[in-house]
Amino acid sequence: MEDFLEQMRNDHKDFDHGSLEGNFGSQPFELFSTWFSEAIETKQVEPNAFVLSTVNTTLQTSSRILYLKEVMEEQFVFYTNYNSHKGTDLMHNNTASMLFFWPNLQRQVRIEGVCAKVATEISDAYFASRPRASQIGAWASNQSEKLEDRSELEHRVEAFALQFPTEVPRPPHWGGYALLPTKVEFWQGRPSRLHDRIVFERNADQWEIYRMNP
Repeated sequence: MEDFLEQMRNDHKDFDHGSLEGNFGSQPFELFSTWFSEAIETKQVEPNAFVLSTVNTTLQTSSRILYLKEVMEEQFVFYTNYNSHKGTDLMHNNTASMLFFWPNLQRQVRIEGVCAKVATEISDAYFASRPRASQIGAWASNQSEKLEDRSELEHRVEAFALQFPTEVPRPPHWGGYALLPTKVEFWQGRPSRLHDRIVFERNADQWEIYRMNP
């Protein structure tokens, strides 16, 4: 494996976006929307997937893949079980980071900020739009807790399907978070590792924009 890893190289010559100089606007949301639209148009695999990183009370970092569901009022919204590992982390430390990576476009977006639960009616509306099986799963899964046997989970799925034969209400322990960004970095691959790194950093109600060395 070591020999294989040593031979892996990517000089980022396959996709020439040109320079970002003078072409990124005054705030990060317009550029994020442009890049996200291009990820969709070029059929990137799951373009709304991102890595969410949180920190627990012992300062241990944890990361996992989630899906962006909305950009609302300049905040990035995702949904989860509030009692999950990530939910427990966010209860004690509401700072978090998001990482979007679109490898075929040679682009990534790093977002740092603070999370807060979205309004109840927003979580209710999104939960109502989910497939019934996913709704039942939200009730049945004690997310991040130990599971002795998969049959235990399957029995809970059957029980909740019987309990809610028609409409499935949103569980009180399930809902959305909105991440309000304080820093957003746009990375674009360039040859010879001389990548573009454009940073938007919030300063009160203004965005400071600067480049970083690759």
